[in-house]
Amino acid sequence: METKDAADMLAALSYEARLMIFRYLVRMGPEGACAGDIAKDCEITASTLSHHLNQMRNAGLIERTRQSRSLIYVANFNSMNALIDFLSDECCNGQPELCR
Repeated sequence: METKDAADMLAALSYEARLMIFRYLVRMGPEGACAGDIAKDCEITASTLSHHLNQMRNAGLIERTRQSRSLIYVANFNSMNALIDFLSDECCNGQPELCR
């Protein structure tokens, strides 16, 4: 992962609402959730949610698919794991196993 990509993801997650939404989508697993369920469960208005989802999509943190008439949002687990690896790669002077 490039430093710029990691910075974009971290910037997107630096908002409390986005971090809450992302953690919610991680909990939902590969099935994800529709925008209405996210808004209800995270107690966020639809217009605010739309903005946050777009920012996270642009950063590569989530993906969107269409199922029938619904848009389903899913955490991008590959990106999440790449970010975790990027952050821990240099941990403990190049020995990340010591950091666990």
